[in-house]
Amino acid sequence: MSDIKSLDDLKSAVGAVAPVAEAAPIRVAVRDKLGRSYATGKRKNAVARVWVKPGSGKVVVNGKDINAYFARPVLQMILKQPFTIANVEGQFDVYATVAGGGLSGQAGAVKHGISKALQLYEPALRGALKAAGFLTRDSRVVERKKYGKAKARKSFQFSKR
Repeated sequence: MSDIKSLDDLKSAVGAVAPVAEAAPIRVAVRDKLGRSYATGKRKNAVARVWVKPGSGKVVVNGKDINAYFARPVLQMILKQPFTIANVEGQFDVYATVAGGGLSGQAGAVKHGISKALQLYEPALRGALKAAGFLTRDSRVVERKKYGKAKARKSFQFSKR
């Protein structure tokens, strides 16, 4: 009736071919006519618009220097992390406008925007930034308050009698 005895015979009879792996897309640098790359960063309720261009490492947020806008050293360190990971400290100027949320969320939003803009400016930096997790938006936000509860999960004090 049929001379198919194994899976290999079946594959050759049907003409099955091994699946072809698609090559990764070739990424090109995205820059405007002024030589800048733009990206939007988000964290909690904060949204940052970030422009990155080659320069001396100057960071301006909402028209103020990084030391004036983010006074806490921890927040300044958060903003410098993408440059440290990509080994490009002092090579790029950053201009950012940020709105919404508090200072911590705004610092995270600017960091996310810087990371995305850096990988758009120089696609070779993408691997290091992605491995560090800087290109992924941190989706954690404050949980909403529910009715019948004191806060999001806290209940009112229980009294048996």
